[in-house]
Amino acid sequence: MTTKTPSEPHIPEEIKEKFNQLKSTLEKFKKELLKKFDKYVLGISLLPADKEDKESTRILILVDDSDSKDVNRFSLRDRLFDVVEKIAKEIDSHIKPDVLLNSELVETCYDGKYETLGLISASAIVYDPREMLAALKIADVHRNFVLKKFDKYIVSYIAAGSLFRGEKSNDIDVFVLVDDTDVKKMSRFELRDKLRAIIIQMGFQAADFTGVRKQFHIQVYILTDFWEWVKDASPVIFTVLRDGVPLFDKGVFMPWKLLLRMGRIRPSPEAIDMHMSVGEKSIALAKDRLISVVSQDLYFGVLNPAQAALMIYGIAPPTHRETIKLLNEIFVKKEKLLEKKYVDILEKLFTIYKDIEHGKISNISGAQIDQLLKESEEYMKRIKKLFSQIEKKAEAKTILDIHDHCQAVARDVLALEKVKAVNVEKGFQELSKKNIIPERFYGILKSVLKAKKDYNMKKLSKQELENVRRNANLFVGAMLEYIQRKRGAELERVRIRFKYGDNKFGELYLFDNDAYLIDDIDAQEKSIAHANVKDGSLIDIKKSTLVDLEKSMSKSKIPRHVFISETLFEDLRKIYGKDLKISVNY
Repeated sequence: MTTKTPSEPHIPEEIKEKFNQLKSTLEKFKKELLKKFDKYVLGISLLPADKEDKESTRILILVDDSDSKDVNRFSLRDRLFDVVEKIAKEIDSHIKPDVLLNSELVETCYDGKYETLGLISASAIVYDPREMLAALKIADVHRNFVLKKFDKYIVSYIAAGSLFRGEKSNDIDVFVLVDDTDVKKMSRFELRDKLRAIIIQMGFQAADFTGVRKQFHIQVYILTDFWEWVKDASPVIFTVLRDGVPLFDKGVFMPWKLLLRMGRIRPSPEAIDMHMSVGEKSIALAKDRLISVVSQDLYFGVLNPAQAALMIYGIAPPTHRETIKLLNEIFVKKEKLLEKKYVDILEKLFTIYKDIEHGKISNISGAQIDQLLKESEEYMKRIKKLFSQIEKKAEAKTILDIHDHCQAVARDVLALEKVKAVNVEKGFQELSKKNIIPERFYGILKSVLKAKKDYNMKKLSKQELENVRRNANLFVGAMLEYIQRKRGAELERVRIRFKYGDNKFGELYLFDNDAYLIDDIDAQEKSIAHANVKDGSLIDIKKSTLVDLEKSMSKSKIPRHVFISETLFEDLRKIYGKDLKISVNY
């Protein structure tokens, strides 16, 4: 079953023709008008049809008259209208133009006459180079939304002065003044916050409704706060009073505006003192911030990367002073990877940091900061390069360490199994074929040997190095466990346990020419002695350690058979007493 997509509504050909004709007429009118007044035309819009004269095409032309200070407004308007009307008649006798000066529009708002704003809001924009008509449209729609919902509380809806100056901008600013003097069920601030959230949301709705995509900034003030800011001479509020244009006013905003024009609103002495104090504090704060830029931002900006470089090298994060010393000793003198001048930059900032901390420096100029910033940026670029150099050296050391460690462990396994081969790879291949060592470990050893060759030929990636490192750890761990298990089984052949005294147990490890005695295997701190073996007797008995015993275990040749001679037994009895007994099958 197929579904039909909804078709577009059918528009009669007659209407299409009229629309295209109107569009063509408006385009011609705009073109001719701009030839004469391009610099002054703020906007052209198509007004709604007149109910009594539906055949006429009503067009509004908004004109910038800010440059015509010496010309009477009404004379200017009449002259412009005559020229515009002549252009209209030459193109189409049905065009009924109306010229509106920008200053006239502002005056209508001052006088509380908002009908013209309503006409602009309902019009279709034909030409809007500075997007002034679009801004007026969205502001008027938003104002109507707000008044419909909160008429009781709204005392003024004010547009920023820039909107009526016809300035090209990316945003629109409006100020909504809320009456909080008669609020009883909630706090004034709760009222402000609740209304603000809804009023701002209405701004988004107005944007969707009008299709205007300019940034729409809405400030909501409560009346009592606004009055306090007027008394305190807040620069923002004075600017709103001086330049703002009311799109709605209940007789609050305009009286203040007129009083300001008349010079009747003056800052109080307290407000003047406060602004003076703010100025002094701001300058002091600016100085503190300049000091902070050096003592915090720039200094730690060069210190931390230096500590990071030392950490990559394998040194735990040192103190500030030690960082400078180690940076010089390791990377300048020892490794010769860094030039001394970069250590000097760090030391210079460290000295300034300490001088600020101890009160020796209380002021720093912008020129000094510029120089330090330049040096710090140069330092940072060099430290980044140092990181790469350290990483390369670390990679080389890592692959060599992995290779050598695996080789050493592999040789121990081959020696333990008494395998003689050309190299460890061949030897492990032999052990793998005999199933003595699992084949996967032979494969890991091959990959480690190959990785070293690849690194020397600069073919080894970081990912491959990480894989080799991980597999090498498995190899070394498994082989050491194998060696310990194998050696442990062999050492059982040379270990002799004996009992003496009050149920104490000792051990004798008997090699070809050496012997080790452990007096009490259950003691926490074991007493160990070493003796040379000659003709079956224990001679030159001296105190020894567990470390020495372990070294002998790994180096000494394990005899295939161990025999306890009568002489050896007597030597043990002399040491541990005549009640000594040899344990078997333990």
